[in-house]
Amino acid sequence: MNTSRAAVSNALLDRMQYRGDPLADATIARILGPWQAPPDATGAVQSLDAHAVQWQRLAGVNRAIESWQNNRVLLDWTGDDPDTPAELAAPLAAYVEAARALPAWADRAKIERAEALFMDHGVLSCTLLFCASLPECYVVPDLSEVLHVTGQLEQRTEYRIRSTAAMIFPVMMRGGLTDPDGGGVAQVLKVRLIHATIRNLILRGDPEDAVAALGEGRHVAGAGVVPTLAARAAPRSMHQALFAHGWKLGADGLPCGQEELAYTLLTFGYVFLRSLRKLGVGLRHDDELAYLHAWNVVGHLVGIERELMADTMEDAAALFALMQSRGRAHPIQPDPRPELGRMLMQTMEQVIPLRVMKPFPVLMTRHLCGRAAAKELGLTGRVSWLSRTLFTLCLLVARIIDGTVRRVLPDFSIARFITRVVGYQFMTRMLMDQTRPLKLPEHLLVRTHTMMAGWRRDPKAPRWMNALEARLTHRGRGSSAARP
Repeated sequence: MNTSRAAVSNALLDRMQYRGDPLADATIARILGPWQAPPDATGAVQSLDAHAVQWQRLAGVNRAIESWQNNRVLLDWTGDDPDTPAELAAPLAAYVEAARALPAWADRAKIERAEALFMDHGVLSCTLLFCASLPECYVVPDLSEVLHVTGQLEQRTEYRIRSTAAMIFPVMMRGGLTDPDGGGVAQVLKVRLIHATIRNLILRGDPEDAVAALGEGRHVAGAGVVPTLAARAAPRSMHQALFAHGWKLGADGLPCGQEELAYTLLTFGYVFLRSLRKLGVGLRHDDELAYLHAWNVVGHLVGIERELMADTMEDAAALFALMQSRGRAHPIQPDPRPELGRMLMQTMEQVIPLRVMKPFPVLMTRHLCGRAAAKELGLTGRVSWLSRTLFTLCLLVARIIDGTVRRVLPDFSIARFITRVVGYQFMTRMLMDQTRPLKLPEHLLVRTHTMMAGWRRDPKAPRWMNALEARLTHRGRGSSAARP
């Protein structure tokens, strides 16, 4: 069992702000070595170019982990190939050996139940990812600041969305965490190294060393400042942008620290379940517990401390609210969140064909995330009365009809039907585009497309509703939009 919510206090979270991931951090630090002081601390071009060895090693890490095609590969991966230098192979092999196993408390039956639930809610899951989980990720200023630095939301919005899907789908597909032929564990271990790389680049060294050097400067403004490198020329990569950015370690804690990682984990487990409740299609209590459990297993694999995980919706709600309030207490100027929110919504609006429905992503995000989050993401602008009325009527009518019909047909849901219609547009246009496939190994990409193609029919809906959904999403028998 994890620590009770009463014990997850501000004091614990204060400590977790300065704790990273010792295993992954040590791996990246061992590979990159120490970052020497640049010869000219005022010249970004000179300082960045002075670290050609580190950039080459990071590129080598990316090439090496591409071989992690499925969970089976991790069982005996040694990096013993001509393209992986020994200075990379040994640290990565040690990392894989230590990180690949599920925790002792993992319950296979609960994981399998969570996988089935994800499949059952397929297209709806995409809607909730785009309109709830991702927006809530960007509410905390420190998290949005890292995304702002890398340009992943302003300049590469679809890339960020698709990268998130490329982790979630392998994790939640059948056997993703438990089958050697699944790909969930392999994908998560890659993400874990990405987090460690971000910490190392921003702090320009091992995070553990940076915290040790900070000493009594925790939560002290002006302490442990990593200065920004003056930009004589724009950084040529995301890695260089992170390295040049600078950070206030004393005031803000570690970038991608334990508190932020645990918060992000809740957006994919708790926020998903909370959103189902708000749409009137909430799961049974045991199913909610199973879904939270599966994501806690993912949290273990990604390096999150067990005491920062929630086993129940009540505990998750309390922890999520506490973390959000703490993040909001330390705003960043200029605030990157409105621009991030605008670009996320704009990306979704572009794939919705009907003009009257284009504001639906904003309205759905307001509904699922609440007024405070919508305001922080800059989503409180005017929406046409026709779109607002149509959206409100859809939700209201759905509630009334669902409440009545479910007395006879417990699985009937107009709300699920509406969100599936919207989610289908996001899924086919952003995740199943054959010209821009998800960044996954070929066999996983095929399985993912097969899985998503199977979502064309809602098994809980009557035949007439599935037929209507097919007409509204323009996918009759001749449609190829959802074919793998």
